Amino acid sequence: MTRAETRRIYVGGVPIGGGAPVTVQSMCNTKTEDVPATLAQIERLREAGCDIVRLAVPNMEAARSLGEIKEKAGLPIVADIHFDYRLAIEAAAAGADKIRINPGNIGSPEKVRAVADACRARNIPIRVGVNSGSLEKDLLLKYGAPTAKAMVESARRHIELLNSFDFDDICLSLKASSVPLTVEANLLAAREFPYPLHLGITEAGTAYSGLVQSAVGLGALLCQGIGDTIRVSLTADPVEEVRAGIAILKAAGLRKGGVRLISCPSCGRCGIDLIRTAEEVEAMLAGCPRDITVAVMGCVVNGPGEAREADYGLAGGQGVGVLFKKGRVVGKIPSEKLAQALVELIKQDDAKS
Repeated sequence: MTRAETRRIYVGGVPIGGGAPVTVQSMCNTKTEDVPATLAQIERLREAGCDIVRLAVPNMEAARSLGEIKEKAGLPIVADIHFDYRLAIEAAAAGADKIRINPGNIGSPEKVRAVADACRARNIPIRVGVNSGSLEKDLLLKYGAPTAKAMVESARRHIELLNSFDFDDICLSLKASSVPLTVEANLLAAREFPYPLHLGITEAGTAYSGLVQSAVGLGALLCQGIGDTIRVSLTADPVEEVRAGIAILKAAGLRKGGVRLISCPSCGRCGIDLIRTAEEVEAMLAGCPRDITVAVMGCVVNGPGEAREADYGLAGGQGVGVLFKKGRVVGKIPSEKLAQALVELIKQDDAKS
């Protein structure tokens, strides 16, 4: 895959764009001013593999809390600002690593200038966030609806405003709840702008439907080399956003490490309880850092071939299964013990390494 060429920015010490690995972001759902709760959630996100975390800053108390959070958190902090430019200035002073604004709802150009000046003085990038649900009224009148071209024109307008204040340390996002609209807008943006793109399907939905929407939309863009950082927006625990984001990057071939589990769909040929076996293997290998492929296959049609091609695998028969390691058979195991035997085989190799 050839990645789209974009400029590089830094969020804390994390590079975005310019060929850097695609990063995974999430957003805390705690009250930012509740520092202990926010720090606890940030730590859970970090342990799940999150690279960057965004915090809501709806008031001065939240903005002023960023200093303590920044000092103690193990992740770069993005301050999410709307409506009040003074919150962005305070967040920058408190040590935020990036400011997310929509220049269209911050106020007059002079207020945008004040934010740009505060960020430039501290080398803090700004994410220009364009959302189909909050486009300017004149653009809605011009295009008749939130269209991809309307979103790109909104982005262009905001970028030109920041550029006029000698600010160019920019990340860009164009999001909609519609997958086709998000994909089209980002395809247009990738052709026009040199800035790194933050991808996401906004208001994607619950843990299941939101994951499906995000996988389709983000996957379509990532597999064309578009996108430098992502957030999977779910109506769920933010940790689930991180897990989903990492899974999407792995599926797109953009992140290594951790177990890649492949398993066949259950059908009438299965001689073992495939669903239970696959779920057991997945649960027992959760958190395993090794970059390996593990195959859990249910019958003798495709099973032996797939299991043989994986680093480790099993292929089910009638009440029994065959274990594979690096292409060779290492044992025949009763079906009720297959999951445990496969995981023990992997862990034995872990202990040797």
